[in-house]
Amino acid sequence: MRDVTHDVPAPHRRQFLKYTGALGAAAAVSASLSACSSGPESTNDTGGGGGRDRTLTAVIGYGNDGSWDPTQTASAFCMAANNHIYEGLLDTDPISREPYPALATEVPKDPGSTSWTFTLRAGAKFHDGKPVTADDVVFVFERILDPDTQTLAKGFFASWLKEVRKIDARKVELVLKFPFPDGLSRLTLAKIMPRHVFSQPGAWDDAIKGKAIGSGPYRQTAHHPKSNTTFEAFDDYNGPRKPAFRKMNWLTIVDAAPRVAKISGSSAGAQIADNIPYANIAQLESGGLTVAGGAGMNNLFLMFNTRHKPFDDVRVRQALHYAIDTEKMVEVALKGHGKPSSSFLDESNPSYRRARTVYDHDPDKAKALLKEAGVRDLSIDILAVNVSWIVDCLPTIKASWDAIGVKTTLSPQETTAVFTKMDQKQDYQVVAAASNPNQFGLDADLIMHYNYGPENLWMQYTRWAGDPVAKALFRDMDRATREPDPEKKKAMVQDYIDVVAEQAVLYPVVHNELMTAWDPKRLSGIRAQPYPGINLLQAKWA
Repeated sequence: MRDVTHDVPAPHRRQFLKYTGALGAAAAVSASLSACSSGPESTNDTGGGGGRDRTLTAVIGYGNDGSWDPTQTASAFCMAANNHIYEGLLDTDPISREPYPALATEVPKDPGSTSWTFTLRAGAKFHDGKPVTADDVVFVFERILDPDTQTLAKGFFASWLKEVRKIDARKVELVLKFPFPDGLSRLTLAKIMPRHVFSQPGAWDDAIKGKAIGSGPYRQTAHHPKSNTTFEAFDDYNGPRKPAFRKMNWLTIVDAAPRVAKISGSSAGAQIADNIPYANIAQLESGGLTVAGGAGMNNLFLMFNTRHKPFDDVRVRQALHYAIDTEKMVEVALKGHGKPSSSFLDESNPSYRRARTVYDHDPDKAKALLKEAGVRDLSIDILAVNVSWIVDCLPTIKASWDAIGVKTTLSPQETTAVFTKMDQKQDYQVVAAASNPNQFGLDADLIMHYNYGPENLWMQYTRWAGDPVAKALFRDMDRATREPDPEKKKAMVQDYIDVVAEQAVLYPVVHNELMTAWDPKRLSGIRAQPYPGINLLQAKWA
C-alpha cells in the first residue's frame, strides 16, 4: 500500500499514523464497535437473485481497519468508502477532480474571491434522519482549523482558510486569508458530519474505529475490520449522485492471489476489484473482464538522509538517480505499466512540465559525479517498505548501483518497522517507499506541500529543512500558494519543482499505473482511477 505523509509535528506522528492506518493501525482497531453487528456477514455475493436489489460485491486490495474519521484518514479503503457515505459542500469528479455541488446548491461563481457563501441543499438529511444544518458545517471546519487538534485535513485548509461562519440554518460563509481558487476542489476533503453525533464524548474515537454517519447516497450497515464493510442505499438521499445499487458488500483482501480469485473464474463472487497485479491482467481479460489502468502520482521514491555523509552532497544523490536503469524497471517490474519520472509530478498532472533535471539512465555520468564528489568504495543499505511492487523494483536499483561500483544491500521491511526507525530518528542512508497523494486531489500545491515544507514530516526524516536551498525553496512554495492567477501560479510551481528535481532529496524514480478489473456484463459506468480504491457514484448495473 502507498505510504501517507503530511505536515504533522513529530510528537503527533504516532497518534496520526494510528488514525490514518498507515503504519499498523490494526492493533488500534477494536473488533467490536457500536456501529457494527456482532460478527462478519458472508463475504460472498449475498444478493440472492437478480434485479435491482441484488448486492454489488467489490474487492479492495487495502485494509478496512484504518481510521474512518474523514478529518484524519489516509486509508485507501476508508477514503473510498467515505466518498459514498459522506458529502462535502462540494465534491469532485473522481477522475478530473472538477468540483460539483454536493451538500451545497452551487459552486461559487467567483473562485478568486476571499469569501464564499454556500446554501445547503433543502431537505438534506443524515443517515439517522436528522437534517443537515449550518451548525454541522461549522462543527467540522472548526475541528479542522482548531490549532489544538491535530488532523490530516488541517494541512489542506489551514494555510488559506481563515474561518467558517454560520449565516443562518442553511447558509454558511467561508472566509479566506487570500484568494485561493484551488480551495474549491479541496472542499471534498472536508466531509460534513453530524454535530449531534460526533460532538459526544468518545465519538471521534468511534469514528476512527469505523462509525460512519453521513448524508451521502449510501449508509454503512455493518463494519468488520479485516473482513468486509456493507452498505445500503439511503432512501432519503436527495442529492446529485443517486444510489444505483440497493446493497454493496466491500471485501478487504490484501493478498493478491485470493483477491484475483474472488473476481475471476466460474465461481467469481465479486463484480469489481482494484489493485490488480500486472501479472494477472491477461488472465482476467481472457475471462471476459475489463481491466483498465489509471496513471497518476503513484510512485516509487528514494529519500536520502542528508546528515549521513556522503548523502549531504547533491552530486551523490544525483549520481544514484542517474545510475538507475528506469526503463528496465518499467519493463521488468512494472510489465510496462509505468514511466520513468521526468518531474516530481506525473505527466498527466495539469501542472506537469518536464523538469530541468531529468534522471535518464546514464551510468557514466553517475560515475563522474561520484568521482567529482570524492566518493569511493560506497556501500549502501536500502531500507525499503515491503509493498509488493516496490519489492519487485528493488533488484533493478541494486543491479544499477552495483554496476557503478556502489555495493548495495536490500533491506525490505514492514512499513511499520521502516517508519518506526524514522520516528525514533535512527540513522539510515536511503529509504525506498511508495506514495500517492492523488487520493487527496490533483492540485500541485497540495501535492508538493504534502512532501516538502519546513514542518513537513518527510523533511524531518531527510534532515534537510535547515539547508539554505531548502529555506529558499519553502519561501518560493509559500509565494506560489498565495498567487491567485492560475497561470502565474502554475509557472511558479514548475520553477520550484525544478529545484526539487535538482536536489533529489526525496524524489520519484518511476510513476506506475493502478489497475482496476470489473465484469462489463454486470457493471457499466466504471472508470479506473489513478489512486487506490473505487468510486461507484456514477456506476450502475449493466
